Amino acid sequence: MAKDRSIYSCTECGATAPKWQGQCPGCGQWNTLVESLAEAATAGGKRFGANFAPLTSTGKPQDLASIRPRDEPRLPTGIEEFDRVLGGGLVVGGVVLIGGDPGIGKSTLLLQALARLAEVGQPVLYVSGEESAEQVALRAQRLQLPAAGLRLLPEINLEKIIASLQEEKPVVAVIDSIQTLWSDALQSAPGSVAQVRECAAQLTRFAKQTGVGIIFVGHVTKEGALAGPRVLEHIVDTVLYFEGDTHSSFRLVRAFKNRFGAVNELGVFAMTDKGLKGVSNPSALFLSQHAQDVAGSCVLVTQEGTRPLLVEIQALVDDAMGGNPRRLTVGLESQRLAMLLAVLHRHAGVMCGDQDVFVNAVGGVRIQEPAADLAVLLAIVSSLRNKPLPAKLVVFGEVGLAGEIRPAPRGQERLKEAAKLGFTRALIPKANAPRQPIKGIEVIALDRVEQAIEVFRSL
Repeated sequence: MAKDRSIYSCTECGATAPKWQGQCPGCGQWNTLVESLAEAATAGGKRFGANFAPLTSTGKPQDLASIRPRDEPRLPTGIEEFDRVLGGGLVVGGVVLIGGDPGIGKSTLLLQALARLAEVGQPVLYVSGEESAEQVALRAQRLQLPAAGLRLLPEINLEKIIASLQEEKPVVAVIDSIQTLWSDALQSAPGSVAQVRECAAQLTRFAKQTGVGIIFVGHVTKEGALAGPRVLEHIVDTVLYFEGDTHSSFRLVRAFKNRFGAVNELGVFAMTDKGLKGVSNPSALFLSQHAQDVAGSCVLVTQEGTRPLLVEIQALVDDAMGGNPRRLTVGLESQRLAMLLAVLHRHAGVMCGDQDVFVNAVGGVRIQEPAADLAVLLAIVSSLRNKPLPAKLVVFGEVGLAGEIRPAPRGQERLKEAAKLGFTRALIPKANAPRQPIKGIEVIALDRVEQAIEVFRSL
């Protein structure tokens, strides 16, 4: 079988060239030519993978109203936190991409999931492109995983992997990792943009046409983004990221894209000597245990997907030693801190212009929603005045540039979670005030930032 002919396309203007060169002949940009397939040289002019039997395909346009989608049950992996992030389990023919720093636990989690599935009789296949069969077996032995029924394939050639998938017919297959694969159709090295894109596209097509669930493991760059072309994130159904410090025992798995579940869902794990274990009460991880009330600490009720979490926000305000005060955040948006300090000065008369301001979200969690604004402001004022906020107090609410406190989504669920964990008082936006009192928690509804500062002084 002749190889497919490859060309080099510019990522900026789309111009093509028969061979690689440093400068694009079309737009003149440098280092923008990447290898891609020009045409297939297989018999009958069919592309590789055209012989797969599709699940449902007529080859003709159809009326959407006439299509009756099948209600395929999800396949739980047996790891509750992993299933939560996936939206309830794996989907037939679904493609999942999971990325994270080296050594954070990607391979460990997926090996545990496949071992659980194999234990209940599901055919699974683990394709290892980075480790030998002995290394994978050693990890399974160290984690004390049941290895019976778990099929292993140490291979990096795409054509051999797809042939094995057709022969084994697994329900779920793990590709660890997509950056190690290479195809005979391309001449570039494994890990190149063209190889990653083509291998991911072929495996995704195989998954959609045969119903095999495939999980890709992806490398990340220094900035924490998935390495390789961005098209990799577009063609898959679900994108998961591992978060957390490798020096800490806790790991967070967050969904950034999910066609079958909630986006921004969060799973919390603890790394043990027997692998990753789900944390049933993750709010306890993000709350510090102080012997006495301390200034600069405020408990926020944030919403991660469908799960409300209680996170401690800590602030430290100190005299600036130089002429340029520093603004530093960990786990929160750094640009938003400058805006909040301006709102605090303009509408509440609290000035921090000559102070260094440091804000931290405890536990390594990253908070992206604006409902953390009010908690950040109160933690800053608490540190500036050296006055602790009362224990068992929770806060949430978005702060606008006009000084108003805007509502946050799912306010009732946040309050119920706080009450369940023993908190007795809440400062929330007026629009989130419950119509019926929630047992065990006193709600103080606020309209403006000035009101929040006045309530703080009276607490």
